[in-house]
Amino acid sequence: MPKVAATLPYFDFFPELKAEFEATYPGTKFAEPGPMMQGDALVEFLEGAEVAVIGLNRFTDEVCAALPDLKIVSLCSAGVDHIDPAILNKYGIKMWWTAGINKISVSELAVCYMVFIIRRVHFFASVLKANQWQGPMGFGGDLRGRTVGIHGVGNIGKEVVKLLQPYGVQILACDREDYSDFYAQFDNVEKVEPDELWARSDVLTIHLSKNSSTIGMYTAEVLGKMKPGAILINAARGNLVDEDALAERLKSGHIAGAGFDVFAVEPANDNPLIGLDNFFASPHIGATTVESWAAMLASGIHGIKNAYDPEPGVFPFD
Repeated sequence: MPKVAATLPYFDFFPELKAEFEATYPGTKFAEPGPMMQGDALVEFLEGAEVAVIGLNRFTDEVCAALPDLKIVSLCSAGVDHIDPAILNKYGIKMWWTAGINKISVSELAVCYMVFIIRRVHFFASVLKANQWQGPMGFGGDLRGRTVGIHGVGNIGKEVVKLLQPYGVQILACDREDYSDFYAQFDNVEKVEPDELWARSDVLTIHLSKNSSTIGMYTAEVLGKMKPGAILINAARGNLVDEDALAERLKSGHIAGAGFDVFAVEPANDNPLIGLDNFFASPHIGATTVESWAAMLASGIHGIKNAYDPEPGVFPFD
């Protein structure tokens, strides 16, 4: 029986799942509530462990070198941008990860943000909170009849397409992969290239993986190509959008509003975007539902027996 350690403290919120885990792998070591362990703290916690069931812990060269017994890291996270496959291969460590495991939660949040931002709910809520409810306060808008661009039509992007069907919108779908068979199921989905996506979308929601081809993709130049008055939503990953350039365009009104659940630096407590009236922010809650976390933790357990050698340069590490 391998020695197993779980570096994230969320199993305590799912006692039945934790009991199943302990029954299958007796003696599993569970992390106490606290900050995500990194560096020396991570090494100390995992000393002697052959298997690590992890969240967003970073397995650097130094960490892996200090853990000679470690053979498997099984991810409970919905992304892998914190994992370097070359380092894992260097030390003979296999990994497990389930793509799209949080797709329902994130897609629902993205559609929620579309309605929320178009209706300017965050602004009107701030007026009410400040006891300034008096007279006309301006208008929001309807999602119905708009053109919604989806950049990235993988697991989450496909769910967004499905959720948008009752809203009466035109959908522009953009992905480097050919998902024509999926698009053909719907009368309102049009496959486009990036430039057309940016130019035509009234609402643009990003659902790209974070890798070498997408980091920094939404530069000042790209943001300038977006349709004037558009709304931008990012519930994917931080570092895909130039946040300083976005702030400039929000202030000028070129981009009418934006809603982000992810940021280049997290926690994003001091991010200047958050203070803008036409910017709505949440603290990376895309997968923070009971259903998503139960699925992700179960996947972490499942991955102990199903780990594989990660391939640098191959999705999701491309």
